[in-house]
Amino acid sequence: MTTPHPLTPQLAQMPALAELFRLFLSGKHLNRMAEPALWAELEQHEPAYASLFAALGFELRVDARGFAWFHSTDASSNIGKVSRQLALLFMVIFDAQANAGKALQRFTDWLIDREWLAEVHEQQKDLLDAEGLSPDGLIDLLGRACTLGFAVAEPAGWRLLPAVCRYLDHFEGLAAASRDDDNEADAAPEEGSDDVLNDEEID
Repeated sequence: MTTPHPLTPQLAQMPALAELFRLFLSGKHLNRMAEPALWAELEQHEPAYASLFAALGFELRVDARGFAWFHSTDASSNIGKVSRQLALLFMVIFDAQANAGKALQRFTDWLIDREWLAEVHEQQKDLLDAEGLSPDGLIDLLGRACTLGFAVAEPAGWRLLPAVCRYLDHFEGLAAASRDDDNEADAAPEEGSDDVLNDEEID
């Protein structure tokens, strides 16, 4: 008689293992909004999935706001470029919506269409041109964002998914750090202001 492998009962309770592993391994984010059935499966057996993936050398991160991904500190130069361009794309989108008085935390409600995206490109033309991003380039980048689980395509345009919180958190962290720096500079003695400027690291 064949003796069952110790993992067999555990694996039987994770029917979406192969699908989730392929999804995360491709660099994509799982979003509760876009894939509710897969999300429910992950949520139900999160400790088991996290433990198994860790044994395979992958760190599963699950954010309570509704997204999950394989976290890695080692990124190829190509992925690094895509991440930088996505950061720029989301930054100009958030900037335009903030100027329009929109609540940034409700970004999943926004519908982004080609016409609006062209207006955003015109507003940030110098910045986007420096990165080599034309209006069509922004559309291509949104397609990549869809592939990675940051956005979803709809007939009338695109919607951002909760995984974009990773970028929004970063932007808000930078803004908070900048405010703190400004406050410290205002509180510092006047004669020390030159030292603050001299100590600034310029990329």
